[in-house]
Amino acid sequence: MATLVRTQVGIVGAGPAGLMLAHLLGLSGVESVIVENRSREYVERRVRAGVLEQGTVDLLIATGVGERLKRQGLVHHGVELCFSGKRHRIDFDALTDGRAITIYGQNEVVKDLTENRLAAGGQIFFEASDVVVSGFEGANPSIQFVKDDEAHKINCDFIAGCDGFHGICRRTIPSHALRLYERTYPFAWLGILAQTPPSGKEIIYCRHDRGFALHSMRSPQLSRLYLQCDPSDDLAHWSDERIWEELGKRSQTQEGWVLRPGPILQKGITEMRSFVAEPMRCGSMFLAGDAAHIVPATGAKGLNLAISDVTVLARALEEHYRAGRRELLERYSDICLRRAWKVQRFSWWMTSMLHRFDSDNAFDRRRQLAELEYVVSSRAASQSLAENYVGLPPEHPPL
Repeated sequence: MATLVRTQVGIVGAGPAGLMLAHLLGLSGVESVIVENRSREYVERRVRAGVLEQGTVDLLIATGVGERLKRQGLVHHGVELCFSGKRHRIDFDALTDGRAITIYGQNEVVKDLTENRLAAGGQIFFEASDVVVSGFEGANPSIQFVKDDEAHKINCDFIAGCDGFHGICRRTIPSHALRLYERTYPFAWLGILAQTPPSGKEIIYCRHDRGFALHSMRSPQLSRLYLQCDPSDDLAHWSDERIWEELGKRSQTQEGWVLRPGPILQKGITEMRSFVAEPMRCGSMFLAGDAAHIVPATGAKGLNLAISDVTVLARALEEHYRAGRRELLERYSDICLRRAWKVQRFSWWMTSMLHRFDSDNAFDRRRQLAELEYVVSSRAASQSLAENYVGLPPEHPPL
């Protein structure tokens, strides 16, 4: 006999989307329970995105989970584009009326949200196995799982699928009820976390004939760097020495900029893809974050788009329970997809402008450089990049 739990919203996934949704619902007096198949230690140590849009930062602070972010986050008022041996700064202050981005790791956001949720008495089932969602096409949605060899069942009004691209929620929706859009890029990113101070004050995007490179950071002592590589590359062929050598070559400038090598703590290869599932709802189950869409990391949008999704969903659920209005619930998918496709466009554009495509000919490479020259020499073009990078205005009513 399964242990029964009753709640209003059952959430699958304790990443940023699921945790933020539970946090926002809690502030509105809406009950929720989170089910997560990984351990708390795993999700809190998983290194992922680290660039927060202005709106994401504002929301975390306004809802009481931004104290550590305010102390430790690195606020950046621009990014640099490096090509043809020169670096060019995109000034967010001048182009977006003082808006900025903040460097603060996704795992740190997860730590803050988890601690807050548990302190508030929220229920999170970590290390749940055999998770099954059902009943969402009818009147009795539920989440079933096994925890510590004991069967559990959560009966709820709604299910939020916040369990990522490989999760079970989207895959449980009948194929005829979804339309999938996908593009896989012919390259990947080799990412490293290095124990060395960043080689620049802000994020540096490098376009080079040898391939793309990116210089970012996680703290004043930790650098996060990426190299374009082949998706089939073997990490064993990428020694620490080769990685630093290649980063130096792709980042070199005529100004004599110096790369700061250091011990590499982590390395991994990530494929680049774009993906959207439409609609982001089936009956009483709502998809959010990577369960509904994936963007190439070039635009630094994945986490921010997930937070935008659950902000809309939290408001819609609040209106449903507080006032009996379902209008926003019915519009959830349309509202979120409008933003998702704008973010897809920006991420595709950044990716196409900065990476080497093996299919490109000499004409394509010269066109790519001309586009970069236009971006850094035109205020209108620079402003477009800056506005998208710091975050477009919300598609939803304010909280």
